[in-house]
Amino acid sequence: MFYRQAGIFHTNYAADRTLFPIPFERWAVVALLLFAVAAPWLLSSLQLTSYVRPWLIWTAAALGLNLILGWTGQFHFGYAAVMGIGAYASVHAARRGVPWEIAVIMGGAAAALIGSVFAFAALRVKGLYLALSTLAMQFIMDWVISHVPAISGGVSATLQAPAMKLLGQAITSEAGKYYVVLAWTLFVTLFMLNLRRSALGRALVAVREKDFAAAVIGVQSFYYKLVAFAASAFIGGVSGAMLIFGFYQAVTPEQFAVNVSIELLAMVIVGGLGSIIGSYFGAAFILLLPGQMNAFIAWLAQLMGINIGVEALAHIPHMVYGATIIIVLLIEPMGLGKLYGNVRSYLMLWPFGYAKK
Repeated sequence: MFYRQAGIFHTNYAADRTLFPIPFERWAVVALLLFAVAAPWLLSSLQLTSYVRPWLIWTAAALGLNLILGWTGQFHFGYAAVMGIGAYASVHAARRGVPWEIAVIMGGAAAALIGSVFAFAALRVKGLYLALSTLAMQFIMDWVISHVPAISGGVSATLQAPAMKLLGQAITSEAGKYYVVLAWTLFVTLFMLNLRRSALGRALVAVREKDFAAAVIGVQSFYYKLVAFAASAFIGGVSGAMLIFGFYQAVTPEQFAVNVSIELLAMVIVGGLGSIIGSYFGAAFILLLPGQMNAFIAWLAQLMGINIGVEALAHIPHMVYGATIIIVLLIEPMGLGKLYGNVRSYLMLWPFGYAKK
């Protein structure tokens, strides 16, 4: 009853290619945007700072990884290293007096440049060999960042980030930082939505499905793979800078280690390859669910009067969380985004289920 297509007439190509052709979806997007704008007044400072802001940043990073993994079909096990390059480059630029906006763009450009250099070698191989090549990039960048004092200050050093500024004005309030992060995530989301219906997006999908067949119809697979790696690395570099300026306030090598790349990969896979809304779901699932599950299990044990030790309480949520990931992927291997798509498809025909037979 929500996703009705009655009265929607595609009389021209522009109407047929609109982002949200169904009225309910347009109103839902407007409602979500209004809620996002009013979030500093509707949510507590703890929720805004500890949950919503990092979720938005990691969603932007997951969208960047989804560009190379979901749209182009290329493995990337070193995305945290890309984010680290952008974070360190932007922090060093800002500390040397470069305006904050330009420093963040420089961080994204540095990540795109170095990511493209690695891509030249990595794209000569495919499949698991490509995955190992990007994993090698992660280990190389981990070592370089940790052992070059000019970059990080040393293995255990912490590099303090300057204050976030816009047009020369320092942004110190939590609401101000939230709006900057929100603007970046919305920009990446809008870019991905438009990419999906552009010639570049269709070329990337053609490369993903079969690069040899794409070459037959004139799509230069190596060129489009390189463009995808560069664009994905730029988004990752700026997202890494946002993570430091908008959340951590300081940068250390451990923040962009190999385990972070694995978590980002899990966000994309659980959310759904090539799914934009799935990246939002996957980031929330991987980032926010473990803490909520920990609190829920502790509350449930207290309610039932079960005495659980500290060590058991620390490990049980991880076991349940891992089982939850397996159950989700068993129910829908294409991720949470596909689950949403299944519900949407059902509601578009409900209650006339016979129409799909």
